[in-house]
Amino acid sequence: MSDEQQPRRRTGRFAVLRSLWSRTRTEARDDSEAGRSIVMPAQDMAPPLQQVLRRLMMALGVLALTTLIVWVDRGGYRDNAHQTVDFLSAAYYATVTLSTTGYGDITPVSDSARLTNILVITPLRVLFLIILVGTTLEVLTARTRHQVRIHRWRSRMRDHTVVIGYGTKGRHTIETLIGQGVPQEKIVVVDPQKAAVDAASSDGFVGVHGDATRSDTLTRAELQRAARIVVATQRDDTAALVTLTARQLNKHASLVVAVREDENVPLLKQSGADLVITSSSAAGRLLGMSMASPYVGTVLEDLLTYGSGLDLDERPVTRSEAGRSPRELDDLVVAVVRGHRVLNFGDPQAATLELTDRVITISQAVPSS
Repeated sequence: MSDEQQPRRRTGRFAVLRSLWSRTRTEARDDSEAGRSIVMPAQDMAPPLQQVLRRLMMALGVLALTTLIVWVDRGGYRDNAHQTVDFLSAAYYATVTLSTTGYGDITPVSDSARLTNILVITPLRVLFLIILVGTTLEVLTARTRHQVRIHRWRSRMRDHTVVIGYGTKGRHTIETLIGQGVPQEKIVVVDPQKAAVDAASSDGFVGVHGDATRSDTLTRAELQRAARIVVATQRDDTAALVTLTARQLNKHASLVVAVREDENVPLLKQSGADLVITSSSAAGRLLGMSMASPYVGTVLEDLLTYGSGLDLDERPVTRSEAGRSPRELDDLVVAVVRGHRVLNFGDPQAATLELTDRVITISQAVPSS
């Protein structure tokens, strides 16, 4: 779908309020699909008793404000039992008005009867209303709150990371990204299994349930505005279809794909992948190195496990490092990235660092706090 054919999404500070007031048929359909497929991370909710007490305090505040308004304008009210409207009469009037109660044949006229209505009858009436319609109101409130959260998230999400597949590869990918400083709220998980999406939500990530080979599923993940895309599906043919769809929606994001077989690497690169990782070949090489030299395998496993022992990082060259040799840096430099080329440590062209270079270093892992 071209940019001209895609429906325009409302943006701006009051976009959420406008969406609750009026929506086109396309927006209503999109919000309905998003509500079923997008699972937001669970929010920390206050205990039920605290929520009830908070709502009770808000209700008492409204009652006090109404009483004050009636008492200030007491000259405009008439009381059949008294000549003037005092503060107690104003409180009584506010109470029976807010509770939508009207008295006809029985009218409390004494102060004690009116005080009883304020302190006893009205709380019992409110309790009855809560029991009667509380469940329905809670469902409607939860749906509206969920819709507002999704709409706000979709309007704000930019330059995020979309991880397609929340299996073993997807989980370890996210774990490494977080270790490298990617914020948790900037990661979106897409998976066809509802259990996997629920697990991602419980881990604090936004999850999208659906088939990632379909463009509408990836659009709900805001993939067209993502900066990084990771395809970690279980099957190579699925990875190829997902890569084609993702690259069609987003032509500029960095796209990394994991496959099982080497013969599928050229196909994935032709489909638009920037980098293809072959899991079976990588595991085989690691097994071979571990058999030839167990210590080499141990060091490689350490480098691949971010945040433990030694870390393999990529960072830009600082101004103080420009013009110097990689050997003079505090970190152990193993390669230099210049443009789109990777220069090995011993390459003569990497003897002098440039300001636009990036270096791949081995450094001591910083323990997470």
